[in-house]
Formats: sequence, C-alpha cells, structure tokens
Amino acid sequence: MALEEMALPYHVNLINLGKGEQHDPEYLKICPNGRIPAIVDTDTGLSIFESGAILIYLAEKSGKLMPTDLAGRYDVLQWLMFQMAGIGPMQGQAVVFVRYFPEEVPQAISRYCNESRRLYEVLDRQLADRDYLTGEYSIADIANYSWIRSYYWARVDIDGLDNLQAWMQRMSEKPGVQRGCEVPQGAKSSEELKKGGSSITTT
Repeated sequence: MALEEMALPYHVNLINLGKGEQHDPEYLKICPNGRIPAIVDTDTGLSIFESGAILIYLAEKSGKLMPTDLAGRYDVLQWLMFQMAGIGPMQGQAVVFVRYFPEEVPQAISRYCNESRRLYEVLDRQLADRDYLTGEYSIADIANYSWIRSYYWARVDIDGLDNLQAWMQRMSEKPGVQRGCEVPQGAKSSEELKKGGSSITTT
C-alpha cells in the first residue's frame, strides 16, 4: 500500500512460509529474524526489515506520508508505534487462538479479542474529529489499516465504532491502497479474507 501510494517502483519477491523459505541463509542476511516483510533498496543497497522501520524509510525516501515538522513527525510516529506495539501483537494473538490453535482456549480468545477491541476504541476516539489518525493522511494510517481491514478474521467486533468504520471506508477507496491490497497478483480481497488467509510478500 505504501509503495503504491508513494508511487515508488518495486519488485515483489514471494517468500513461501510453508516451505520455510524465510529461514534460508540468503533471506536471513536481509531479515535476521526470519519474518516478513523486508526490503532491499537497489538505489542505496540498504536492506531493512520490520514494517515500521520500512514505512519510515519509504516515507523519508519519497518525501510523502510523513510531516517534516517536529510535532507532526512525532504525531505520526506515535500512532505508527501504537500499531506495532498494540494492534499488531494483540490482533495477531487473537487470530492464532481463534483460527489456528489446536484446542479452544476461551480465556486467551477473550483476552486478545477484547484487548484488540479496546485498541480499536482508542482509534475510534482519535478519529472523532478528523479524517485520518493525525489529521493528515500518513504511514500511520497505512500501518493500522493493514491490520484492521481483516478485523473479522480475528473476530474483533467493530459495531458502534462509527468513526473507525468511516475511516476504514476512506482508506479502502484510495486507489493506491486498492492496488496494494492486490499484491501479489491474486491476493485475497477483503471479502475473501473472511473465508481464508492472506498472501505474504517481501520486496
């Protein structure tokens, strides 16, 4: 989504997690943690892993989706960190226990789904008087939307979160976001995600 919104050229290299390609020595040179995504910038030779770091790098490289003033920059960064420290870990655990854990653990499901909902409520309050998380469209919106668009896969309830739902609609209508959601070719749409998993890429 970020690459498309920033109009940066890129090439997608698929990492097959089922075959364990994330543990290949060549990939571990790019991402020592053996996770996705990661990027290699052929202009600079830099390789970067971790989504937040990648988004900051791309924003600085393109000069887009990140304010240049100190207050604006840190407003974006704090909501980016909110996703990385909150939405991602909590919703990720919700998905594990709702969808993939070998046995049902009601306490864990309740814990992670409820905490994800609480974090959604924080976003809903933030969006009460603005179209985007910091007022201006930024990488913080992309980071959070990339998770929240699959709220149903984690069985997180969004009823009553009108501001959040309106923001999700605005995000879903952006052409760059739409194109990004289709990468790699044949990636699952939002509706299809309700029925199955999503594809994984590294660039």
